[in-house]
Amino acid sequence: MSFVKHSLSIALLASASLLIGCATPAPPAPPAAAAPAAPNYPDSVKAYVASVKKQIKTINLEQFRALYDKKAAGLIIDVRQENEFEDGFVPGAVNVPRGLIEFRIWKLAGFPGAVDMNKQMTLYCATGGRCALATKSLQDLGFTNVTSVDMVFDKWVAGGNPVAKPAK
Repeated sequence: MSFVKHSLSIALLASASLLIGCATPAPPAPPAAAAPAAPNYPDSVKAYVASVKKQIKTINLEQFRALYDKKAAGLIIDVRQENEFEDGFVPGAVNVPRGLIEFRIWKLAGFPGAVDMNKQMTLYCATGGRCALATKSLQDLGFTNVTSVDMVFDKWVAGGNPVAKPAK
């Protein structure tokens, strides 16, 4: 009988331990690693922009800075949206958003007078994609001296390069 009492006591203690353990909250799970940002567009867009860049003249940030310093970049066009431009732009740049470049470039090139189809133009945007597409559009319209700056504008800013803001 004492063996049965002893076994029963052990079983009760084990059951009580399990019940008490279940009532205690579990430690918090470690934070999940941040998932990489999802792309905003399919890979086909990235491939298209890469194919366009092979058909146009491109320069990098350092090459652009050298042209800028020598005042040899010609007409500098920021093809970002107006709200992006208002946050800061390369001094001397004019804002012609990518979606309007084919319509607004003419006045900058001399229209309604003689249009200078060889006018030197250097285009930039936030990451190099929109200015590549805009450069290709201008080439398709017949402009012959157009260059796309393949840079990230935030790196231009972070590098201590000149940045202006519109006058209020």
